[in-house]
Amino acid sequence: MPSYPGGTQAFREFISGNLQYPQAALDAGIEGSVMVAYDILDTGAVKNPHVLKGLGHGCDEEALRVVSMLQFEKVKNRGVRLKLTTKTNINFILPPGLRITYTQAVKKEPAEREEDKPVTYGYTIQL
Repeated sequence: MPSYPGGTQAFREFISGNLQYPQAALDAGIEGSVMVAYDILDTGAVKNPHVLKGLGHGCDEEALRVVSMLQFEKVKNRGVRLKLTTKTNINFILPPGLRITYTQAVKKEPAEREEDKPVTYGYTIQL
């Protein structure tokens, strides 16, 4: 199996260090994750990256750009060249100062008038 030089921690650091939040996503307050699938060749190069689950607003394109930059260690399986297809989630999280919070104002209704109250009926069935 191909592995990233330095392990999982180095992989995460590479992604977070090279990921640039798209301006359109910042303006729209978009955050979430983009799932990208890609092939890793026997040379360690990444080929054919494509989005499986996207966010839009430029996040999909940025995730593809960062994944395309990855370089894994060279791999051979008992002398046989191989190609592995894998998936990665690229998380887009807004910086704390830029988070958008939504609040809903509660409008108080004036006291109900007698004619606005729903009419209820009661009945009894005897068998």
